Amino acid sequence: MKKLLVCLILLMAVQVWAQDKTKVTVKSTEKNNGVVIVTINISDAKKSVDLNCNDGTPSCAAPKAGEYWMVKLPKNHGVYDCQCVDLFPVTADPDSDPKLGEYCMP
Repeated sequence: MKKLLVCLILLMAVQVWAQDKTKVTVKSTEKNNGVVIVTINISDAKKSVDLNCNDGTPSCAAPKAGEYWMVKLPKNHGVYDCQCVDLFPVTADPDSDPKLGEYCMP
């Protein structure tokens, strides 16, 4: 009985921490006044969104155009005071590989 209870608790914890992974296409990247602005197209929504991060921080990178995985972080997680997302190369596994960068998604 205790093993079943432990398994249920672990299953619930995994679902709470589950990440929302979406394939996106980086269209352009620019640097402006110490901010890196990454324009992406979200595959599911077919709309463009600008992500941004502070140039010079360890978690900020200027990705080249191409396909990436975008992972939405849970609320109040991440470097920025907004909806934070991580970008991973499309060939990477977001569950085990290092992220390319962390960005604010307005």
